[in-house]
Amino acid sequence: MSDRPILIIGGNGKTGSRVNARLQARGIATRPVSRSTAIPFDWNRPETWAAALDGVTKAYVTYHPDIAVEGAVAAIAELGRLAEANGLHHLVLLSGRGEPNAERAEQALQASGVDWTILRSSWFNQNFSEGYLVDGVLAGEIMLPAGPVPEPFVDVDDIADVAVAALTDAGHIGKLYELTGPRALTFAEAVAEIAAATRRPIRCAQIPAQDFASGMRQVGVPEDIIALLNELFAEVLDGRNSQVMHGVDEALGRPARDFSDFARAAAAAGAWGA
Repeated sequence: MSDRPILIIGGNGKTGSRVNARLQARGIATRPVSRSTAIPFDWNRPETWAAALDGVTKAYVTYHPDIAVEGAVAAIAELGRLAEANGLHHLVLLSGRGEPNAERAEQALQASGVDWTILRSSWFNQNFSEGYLVDGVLAGEIMLPAGPVPEPFVDVDDIADVAVAALTDAGHIGKLYELTGPRALTFAEAVAEIAAATRRPIRCAQIPAQDFASGMRQVGVPEDIIALLNELFAEVLDGRNSQVMHGVDEALGRPARDFSDFARAAAAAGAWGA
């Protein structure tokens, strides 16, 4: 069965694309899927799932747009049932910290009968360089409904490394890893690190949630994503996730990447311009 591909649901995403590249670099066959791939996978079209799962025994699973949204629990439960019926023996699920709906999705997977590994991660470093915060960095001002609550931002390269380890070593089956960076920073402190790395002024301002939502609408962000971000800032970013955890070290035997190292490397790579 070693010649069967590893399924990557969300193969174009921040973590999925990195997991795919790492597995391929090891000579491991992969099947990255999304709504636009030759073998499509669409979370809103369960009829696409069976073909994506056909002929694979392992999968890395990311839920779009976020595992905390309504519908994710039922979808993960159904995917687990279908995976078990189709002979998959291991699912590695990307989850989120401090999100009750995400934890219910984890429980649904654990109850499916398929072997599992859960990667419960904090906010991504790369949201500043590849996600919805890039424009603010480039403009020199990030405006968020976020107060002085620290968050131990995690690097997606660390998440990808843990996912690959879990997919290639049965010793990770049945493990739940809480993945964070090695220290907690407020959003303002994180932005200050980026300003130092880019050597230009960038400020972080706290704004009301309704103003943040209006700004997102003006640049065409879908309503479901706006609602999700507002929920994350208003409810989840309340200090519940401020504690630094050591899942990266537990899984890989090395420390997690520090935010300042990420900021310097991203700046050097041109993530925010010359």
